[in-house]
Amino acid sequence: MKRTSESELVVEYFAGFEAGDHARILATLTPDVEWVVYGHQVMRGKEAFDAEIDHPAITGSPSYSIERMYQDGPAVIALGTGAAHSYSTGPFTFAFNDVFTIKDGLIARVDSYLIPLSQS
Repeated sequence: MKRTSESELVVEYFAGFEAGDHARILATLTPDVEWVVYGHQVMRGKEAFDAEIDHPAITGSPSYSIERMYQDGPAVIALGTGAAHSYSTGPFTFAFNDVFTIKDGLIARVDSYLIPLSQS
C-alpha cells in the first residue's frame, strides 16, 4: 500500500482497528513500537501491541471519529471520539487524543490519552 503522508498512515492505523484487522494495524508499526496508554499500561514491541488489539474486556471492534488531526514533522496528533462495547458494562463512548511518532515511514510510538464519556 502506498501512502504519501504520515497523516495517511495514521488514518490507515485507525481503519485497521475499526476493521479488527491485526495485519493491517501491524503493517503500520515499527518492530519495536511503544504504546503508552496513560493511566493504564505501556506495551513494547509488535507482539505486545498485537495482544492489546483484541482487549479481553471489549467485544467487537471499536469505532472512531477523528475530529481533528495535526502534523508537525514526524509527529501526528489525532483527536476524536470513539465507541466500543464492554463485556461487563455494555456500550460506552470515549474521547481520545493520540500522539503518533513516525520513524522511517512507520509508527514508532503511540501516546494515548483516553477519557470515558458515557456508558449506555
